[in-house]
Amino acid sequence: MASNLPAPSEFIFELRVCQWAERAWPPVGSLGGDTVAFVARQLGVKRRRWDTIVVEADREALERRARFGEGALDSDLLPVVRNAPPDWAWYRDALPEPDYPWRYVREAVHRAGDRGVVETRRGPNGRIELRRRWAYPDWIERIVAVENKPDLDASAARNLAPQLERDVALGLADEVWVATSATESTVEPALLEDLPVEAGILAVDTERGSVDVAWNPRTLAPDAPGTRITDRPSGGDHDASAARFEYADPEWKADKRLEIAERAYERGWRSYADTMRPDCRHFDLCVSDGDVLPWCGAKSCHPTAGECSGNCSSWEPEPPAWRQRGWPIEGGPGKAIKRLLDQQRRRERPELAEDG
Repeated sequence: MASNLPAPSEFIFELRVCQWAERAWPPVGSLGGDTVAFVARQLGVKRRRWDTIVVEADREALERRARFGEGALDSDLLPVVRNAPPDWAWYRDALPEPDYPWRYVREAVHRAGDRGVVETRRGPNGRIELRRRWAYPDWIERIVAVENKPDLDASAARNLAPQLERDVALGLADEVWVATSATESTVEPALLEDLPVEAGILAVDTERGSVDVAWNPRTLAPDAPGTRITDRPSGGDHDASAARFEYADPEWKADKRLEIAERAYERGWRSYADTMRPDCRHFDLCVSDGDVLPWCGAKSCHPTAGECSGNCSSWEPEPPAWRQRGWPIEGGPGKAIKRLLDQQRRRERPELAEDG
């Protein structure tokens, strides 16, 4: 099927990279026996979103993280969970002083109690008290960011370079890579462009399902202060203006890394079905060169999330009969596809296996 199809879209290329990373990470060498890795996509911070993220975690600590549930702990819940005391205490005594009103902290304490990640009660004087159920583990070892550009020509490389330079300067990830389609050239064209030398390059052969390292990245310093480039000159002959930047302290970086890892823990990379229409009668999953990808039977192609929507001219809802006669009560093939993707996610996540 794949041999006579057009070149994959950036979306499909991204899914292939995610599946390769889940099967074969890291690109060079191997993970230690105490380290596991999981993959997510389209995550980042306010000013930057990465295509693919690989989180390397301590195996035993990740199992302890699983006690807190599959859902992400957001920026409001993390300070509560991480600082909850072992014994009952008034929440204002137990938690660090916020830079916003305490009433928002109180709301977060209630949310944490409702989710069962801390215990809460009314003290003798009516004050809200809390105590931890489990100590929140230090489970993240490394975060690796991958930018997916299947057609990395000279123009695309020039446009991508400023983004990668910002990634390197900020140092939020431990490594930054660019994944691009392999060519028949001995030296990948991307190496000849203006990409920062700190960024690694992966040459992806989608037909063979293999990935080769064309350029090794430098390890960045997420524990050190970073530089956030907020504005930079255009670089023209008559542009002598200076770049604008601000410093990012290690504490801010550590908090953002944890928030990113938490969202990655919840979402994984198979959540693409949530933004597509698997309830369309033409939607299916197919195996292409070993990868499981969305497939449109009406157009005989791998659709993007933008193409597979209710606005598609070929979209047709599942016939009501498909949701009966042997299909689970929960729904028809569309719901079954979402369950299948979730089962695949859980199969690749040992710490979630016992709950599956």
